[in-house]
Amino acid sequence: MRKKVTIVGAGNVGATAAQRIFERGYADVVLVDVVEGLPQGKALDMLQSGPVVGSNAGILGTNSYEETANSDLVVITAGIARKPGMSRDDLLLTNMKIVKDVTMNVVRHSPECIIIVVSNPLDAMAQLALEISQFPRNRVLGMSGILDAARFRSFVAELVGVSVQDVSACILGGHGDSMVAVPRLSTVGGIPLTDLLSTSAIDQIVKRAVNGGAEIVSLLKTGSAYYAPSAAVAEMVDSIILDKKRILPCAVYLKGEYEIHGLFVSVPVKLGSTGLEEIQVLELNEQEHAALRKSAAAVKELVDIMRLKGGLHPMPS
Repeated sequence: MRKKVTIVGAGNVGATAAQRIFERGYADVVLVDVVEGLPQGKALDMLQSGPVVGSNAGILGTNSYEETANSDLVVITAGIARKPGMSRDDLLLTNMKIVKDVTMNVVRHSPECIIIVVSNPLDAMAQLALEISQFPRNRVLGMSGILDAARFRSFVAELVGVSVQDVSACILGGHGDSMVAVPRLSTVGGIPLTDLLSTSAIDQIVKRAVNGGAEIVSLLKTGSAYYAPSAAVAEMVDSIILDKKRILPCAVYLKGEYEIHGLFVSVPVKLGSTGLEEIQVLELNEQEHAALRKSAAAVKELVDIMRLKGGLHPMPS
């Protein structure tokens, strides 16, 4: 019997993630959205691609959570993108209401599922999903580090002239501006990046990776990235549903690891059938620790705003 994966949000990220997972064929997919006809039409289109791509999986579009019942894994992509003139707080408070409602529906219908949060601001939304669901921390994850690392790896491979498969990136911290790259633990064919590139070249790559999403938005004019984010989601789903036990950078709730308490921050973790199975604690120098603490502080600012607005309550230690 195939596993069941629900994607909440049939926009570009959600629909493309649904397509990627459907094409793998190992899980039936439910695509949920509040817009009538949108998830149904996209799911039907994907279903009809099955004979061509060789997938016998089922895929269903719906405006109701009834069809999501007993999902093994739920990916939350619902929310709005930041618009011109919209402050970070505006985005936070709008998506807080959406993610809160989605999480309550998910828990009601799939109380044993694993949740992957993609909605922005990602780290804060993952924290919200954890506190609303009251799930153990192994079952609520945020997709961030994989995407940031993928951008970093792409730019390194392009500059050095090697396959992206031979580039590894150590990316920690919050998603976006506060992302922390650790070049000395990033490698090309096992060789530390710091042995291959100058500090200035590395700094340029880091800067471009940090601004990776904004660069795409500036080019598209009306829209944002979704191919790379959906690929990152699918990699997490693969590792969990297929129990691959991959070591991947994901946003997880830290309880003292890296000297960070009670916040979602991206760190390398082992993902398997139970979700988060192990946190990999790297040996960081003081400069790297300071950057990670600064990144965590940026996440805390958003979490504190949500608490003030009544969206969160303190988690037990």
